[in-house]
Amino acid sequence: MRTWFITGVSTGFGRAIANAALAARDRVVGTLRNEDQRKEFADLARSRSFGVILDVTDAARIQPTIERVEREVGPIDILVNNAGYGHEGTFEESTLEDLRRQFDVNVFGAVAVTKAVLPAMRKRRAGRIINITSMGGVITLPGLSFYHGSKFALEGLTEALGKEVKGFGVYVTAVEPGSFRTDWAGRSMVRAPQVIEDYDALLKPIRDRRLQMSGHQIGDPEKLGEAVLKLVDMEDPPAHLLLGSDALRMLEEKLAVQRAELDAGKSLTLSTDFAD
Repeated sequence: MRTWFITGVSTGFGRAIANAALAARDRVVGTLRNEDQRKEFADLARSRSFGVILDVTDAARIQPTIERVEREVGPIDILVNNAGYGHEGTFEESTLEDLRRQFDVNVFGAVAVTKAVLPAMRKRRAGRIINITSMGGVITLPGLSFYHGSKFALEGLTEALGKEVKGFGVYVTAVEPGSFRTDWAGRSMVRAPQVIEDYDALLKPIRDRRLQMSGHQIGDPEKLGEAVLKLVDMEDPPAHLLLGSDALRMLEEKLAVQRAELDAGKSLTLSTDFAD
């Protein structure tokens, strides 16, 4: 029986992954924001589901929480950094405080939890770390610049960490979901005021469509949970796992554009080396 530690299990991807792990008869420790949520999660599977109240931006509480979990529940075999949210707003209309908050949750929170869990995994020479990034960590759309910045940052951290710890039997994967039927575009989305008229023609249709599609996205969270179970069962898991047909389509489109840009700029690219 494996022990999972999943951040943000009240709804969405975190709950879907937790449900899949519990269905596989594993133990799951999930982080939540209040006592009512903790009790509800603990009741999912008596003796196998454990809720802890933790805000991933409260760095001082993370290490003691992990130590208590490993002492009372057992060594953490699989860490899933899922806690996060989306910030919608143009670069110009969003504030530096918006950016700091976005990175505090989506990047620094994941890093802090990983740093608390990693030493024990390294010493045991075994462990899996799953960072839930997004297709927004590999492609971009207008109006989500701060969100993309946080997810691109987490992608880079994840990929480099994986290269550092693979030799210790610790495998790290960035899971990149497309559009799924979660609260991401609804309750979990923070929206900056749209006040600069110059952006209206570009962004109003995008924002309206995102709101209309909320609850009707193509991705099934339950199937994502099942996919993560298959991922952690792989002997040599990939560094990146894209989930969803829309994510695949958009990344393939981006790669085609990048290939064309590489070809178009090749002579200039090669012009900067020393001639000798």
